[in-house]
Amino acid sequence: MPATTEPAPAKINLALHVRRRREDGYHDLETLFAFATDGDIVTVEPAAANRFTITGPFADALLPAPKHTTTPTSAGVAAWGGNLVTAAADAFTAAFAPNARHAITLEKHLPIASGIGGGSADAAATLRALARLHGIAATDARLHAIAATLGADVPACLANRTTLGTGKGDTLTNLEGLSGTPLLLVNPGVAVSTAAVFKAWDGQDRGPIPEGDLLTRATAGRNDLEPPALALAPVIADARTLLDAAHDVLLSRMSGSGATCFALFQTAEARDSAATAAQACGWWTLATTLA
Repeated sequence: MPATTEPAPAKINLALHVRRRREDGYHDLETLFAFATDGDIVTVEPAAANRFTITGPFADALLPAPKHTTTPTSAGVAAWGGNLVTAAADAFTAAFAPNARHAITLEKHLPIASGIGGGSADAAATLRALARLHGIAATDARLHAIAATLGADVPACLANRTTLGTGKGDTLTNLEGLSGTPLLLVNPGVAVSTAAVFKAWDGQDRGPIPEGDLLTRATAGRNDLEPPALALAPVIADARTLLDAAHDVLLSRMSGSGATCFALFQTAEARDSAATAAQACGWWTLATTLA
């Protein structure tokens, strides 16, 4: 079987309403998931023994200290285990191919702990790649069930399309709208702990996401995790200020639990101008579009 490559695009929360804390430790959410056309890349191929390699600009953040490299694009062999990618592979093989072994390469372009679903997207891409490699239908309900065990965002990343997420975020309703809209992601260089942000949430239910078309719902919505994230990483406010002031902005907001912020633009030219301004601040940027 040849190698299979699958994109793991950045996840965006166009709106994120936290309604209550559940007894299982998760929170009841309402969120508008959307995806960029760019992000990480996962490649899977059959192998005699399991092997996990990480390359790309953010490889070092995921590699054990003794195997750190100084060249951003150089490869490092990570331990099999302790990563959502290998957890996804183990769960897949247990369900579909118990005797199979795989060599997996993760090309890491998205920053770590940044609110854009990097780990979840990587796990979901691994499931999609393995499914194609082994001839499993993408709609097989067992794939969704596996995704749900890996994290609240993984089912949405597995679907890899615009959806309304409810429950803990894994009950999905397909939505239409905004595909091709110019999108800019900006991270001011800080990693924010999702657990710490949720812990700092004030517990107030500020109501549901309103009805309407996707942009109306997103614009009228909010991100309930932005205030606690700002308290933990005040520099997020600087990124928001830059995006809010950019020309031809349709919507700007923090994504997920931060610290990455995003903006939707009327034109690619306006997006690229804002990207240049953000890069001048020394921040990570990704100029892309909504899928």
